[in-house]
Amino acid sequence: MTEYVIIGDGISGSSAAETLREEDPESEITVITDEGEPLYNRILIKEHAKGKLPEAPISIHDEEWYDERDIELSLNTHVTGVDVDEKLVHTHEGDDVSYDRLLIATGGTPTQLPVDNSDADGIHHFWTFQDARGIREHAERSETGVVVGAGLLGIDFAAVCGAQGIEGKYLMRGNRWWRYALSEDGAEIIHEGLRSKNVEPVFDSGVDHFETDDDGHVTAAVDPNGDRYECDFAGVAIGLNFNTEYLRGTGIEEDGGIVVDEYMQTNLEDVYAAGDITRFYDVILGEQAQNGSWGSAKEQGRIAGVNMAAGDEAEAFQWVSSYSITHFDFPFLSFGHPTIGDEYAERKYSDTEWRRVAFKDGKIVGGVLIGDLSPQSKFKQLMREQRTVADQKEVLLEKSVDLDELAPTQ
Repeated sequence: MTEYVIIGDGISGSSAAETLREEDPESEITVITDEGEPLYNRILIKEHAKGKLPEAPISIHDEEWYDERDIELSLNTHVTGVDVDEKLVHTHEGDDVSYDRLLIATGGTPTQLPVDNSDADGIHHFWTFQDARGIREHAERSETGVVVGAGLLGIDFAAVCGAQGIEGKYLMRGNRWWRYALSEDGAEIIHEGLRSKNVEPVFDSGVDHFETDDDGHVTAAVDPNGDRYECDFAGVAIGLNFNTEYLRGTGIEEDGGIVVDEYMQTNLEDVYAAGDITRFYDVILGEQAQNGSWGSAKEQGRIAGVNMAAGDEAEAFQWVSSYSITHFDFPFLSFGHPTIGDEYAERKYSDTEWRRVAFKDGKIVGGVLIGDLSPQSKFKQLMREQRTVADQKEVLLEKSVDLDELAPTQ
């Protein structure tokens, strides 16, 4: 009987556990997580923090789900080390869990700003359901707020401020939101959306240090220009630190994440990884890549489960990810890897409609759609087909994209 151990009960770990039970019904499966509750929807916790959604719809699995599938779930359990020679997982309680095949799916923890008072009371990071509960409770009684982190996670904090009636300042280091993926035309649509929620973007800013009162609660953020922004609530979203301290000495290859191939296998036999923590081989790009979307993590978990059960390279991960934002009156979606292009095509269609497609070596590698999301399936198809289309930008920027108008690839 094969013993599988999964470290992490996010969507990738849970997806792998479900797949393993289907693929190997007689196996032993253990899921270890340091969180105190089973799988929940990380996409929806932002709606809870905004005060828009109660807790119940956010939970995906209860403990009975694991019992029904004969999966051992260990909550509130910290992994302290892994012995890859003896195939043992060590926990903080001194227990050892043996495995035949191991999946690492521990994701990350939010990065803390390296400035004075960044750990003050009232400064929040947004990752777990418990984080969302604390943010909601504090936001409901706050009047002024500061948000730091001009990316896809930071804008969730801005939305919380808007929904909870907080007068917010969104401090950005550059001249626009998500400057690596959007031009000024596209970003300005987002800026106007923020202003409509009573959140003011502040450019060429950031945080030099936080100020606190005598009780250690944040009272203001001071940016590198010396400008001071009063706040009794602050949200910081500047990236993730990956939880790999317990893997020291194992020899598992890391490069800004755990390196895996397209089968989710690490450089060590019988050790796999899935989800945010991975730097995976993207068969569409033909190179290593990273992605933090929910759909990508779920599919990586499934692929890992298939290959772990097979003990072989049974199925490769091939996925075009997408990430949507629903905080404004207009929709927003990014797909693929919009920040790694070497060439771009973009067009603004109205005050709330804009499109940008990113190319690398003539092929689509990602993009951003604001207002009209209908072309996404066609762009994803072109990505999967790896067609060279950068020389036909006008067709791709037509309001309605007709793939039949594209010249065949030579």
